[in-house]
Amino acid sequence: MQRVFSNILANDVDRTASFYEALLGMRRHFNSGWFVILTHDGMPGLEYGILKRDSDIVPPDVREAPQGVIITFVVEDCDLVHQIAQEMKADIIQPPTDMPYGQRRMLLRDPEGAVLDISAPTAAVTVV
Repeated sequence: MQRVFSNILANDVDRTASFYEALLGMRRHFNSGWFVILTHDGMPGLEYGILKRDSDIVPPDVREAPQGVIITFVVEDCDLVHQIAQEMKADIIQPPTDMPYGQRRMLLRDPEGAVLDISAPTAAVTVV
């Protein structure tokens, strides 16, 4: 395997890419107008694609708004991202909340309706 990345669909690729840049400090690694790949300097292997919903390469039967998916971004400071989201007037579903599994998380929607879980560890994490 050479690489794996997720794509989300957007009506307005530029607006959606700008949202992730402002909220999480991501940057455009590739931009064709109808397709953007975002990366983050702190995570060299991360690629997050935003694809024009009505592009010819997207089959018509998968162009609907996302449902049943939560995309998680683990950050250092959930409260800081919450503050940025408030300043951006983002659609915040749940403000930062301490979770019983050792994370502080908030839930919000991106401009296209994708649900994001922004989490920060509050306890030591044990990887199994």
